Amino acid sequence: MTDSHEVQDTVTPWVVQAGKASGIDYEKLIDQFGSFKIDPQLIERFEKVTGKKAHHFLRRGIFFSHREMNHILDLYEQKKPFYLYTGRGPSSEAMHMGHLVPFIFTKWLQDTFDVPLVIQVTDDEKFLFRDFTLQEMERITYENVKDIISLGFDVDKTFIFTDFTYMGQCSDFYKLIVQIQKHVTFNQIKGIFGMTESDNIGQIAFPAVQAAPSFSSAFPHIFGEKSNLPCLIPCAIDQDPYFRMTRDVAPKLKLHKPALLHSIFFPALQGATSKMSASDPNSSIFLSDTSDRIAEKITKYAFSGGRETEREHREKGGNCDIDVSYQYLKFFMDDDEKLEQIRQDYTSGKLLTSGIKKELIVVLQKIVGDIQERRKTVTDTMAQNFMTPRKLKFTY
Repeated sequence: MTDSHEVQDTVTPWVVQAGKASGIDYEKLIDQFGSFKIDPQLIERFEKVTGKKAHHFLRRGIFFSHREMNHILDLYEQKKPFYLYTGRGPSSEAMHMGHLVPFIFTKWLQDTFDVPLVIQVTDDEKFLFRDFTLQEMERITYENVKDIISLGFDVDKTFIFTDFTYMGQCSDFYKLIVQIQKHVTFNQIKGIFGMTESDNIGQIAFPAVQAAPSFSSAFPHIFGEKSNLPCLIPCAIDQDPYFRMTRDVAPKLKLHKPALLHSIFFPALQGATSKMSASDPNSSIFLSDTSDRIAEKITKYAFSGGRETEREHREKGGNCDIDVSYQYLKFFMDDDEKLEQIRQDYTSGKLLTSGIKKELIVVLQKIVGDIQERRKTVTDTMAQNFMTPRKLKFTY
């Protein structure tokens, strides 16, 4: 029986709100969305097929849910081609650590499978759903593209495009969008996304734009005659409604349903029940933050799972399930043994909140500092190379 006072989780492409301090109930979300849990058997098969140790995002349950990942592994075993697709909705001039999660994992997948990747930057979506001018959107989008490039993607195998630009470059992209729109009713959009009659018509039509890159026919310059290749989409699970719609439409267009890998959500510094927002610079660590600012934010704002007093903490230990510093370390500390030691020490009370925050500060200062150094080398010419429609390299 549900407690009448229990706050329910809310997960949509626009609103993510946990009902309790430990975060979203992902088991319930899998049932609600009808996806499948990434279990030890799938991870074991992943390692067997690729010959590589699974990424720590898989091992630690950060990517926790999937649709048809076994089919993608079948294709890889059979040396049959597929491609990767992920995206970014540019809502702030600098990306934050949560935005990095799908890109870090996507780069690993690209390196592991050695396949082409398309990255959609949905400048049109943010213009339709947020209060940006077209000029602001263009500037923010370009800065985000440079952030993405600084993560180390291979220009010979990666095409980054913005919807505003690509729509005018490729008529096949727009033709595919209108085919999708023709097969989705307003009632379906209302049911999937909660749209209402007061939403603007651009918002109602937009899901077809995000669906289109799931189909290789949207990229004739990359795939040529291979107009119906399977696609794998790594994304946060709040984006799944777009691709449930896409998977429903695919058979009507006689195209492959996209496969998906879903990640959990990256918590705000203030904890899982708080909202991470680009308008609140203290809600997360941004790629533009200095080392001193990173230290200040974590020290001041990172929600603690520690006790009220040091004595009580030493006696009873901290709660890693709600401690933001530990949660961030799960995402960004590579060393499994060190992470487990931190968990044990914090849970036992041996390690204080100040100690776990210091561990996190070192990790994030290194990651952000390295990205900032690479970002300095991303020229306008380099960005244009990534964004120019062209044929990408295939291994098979």
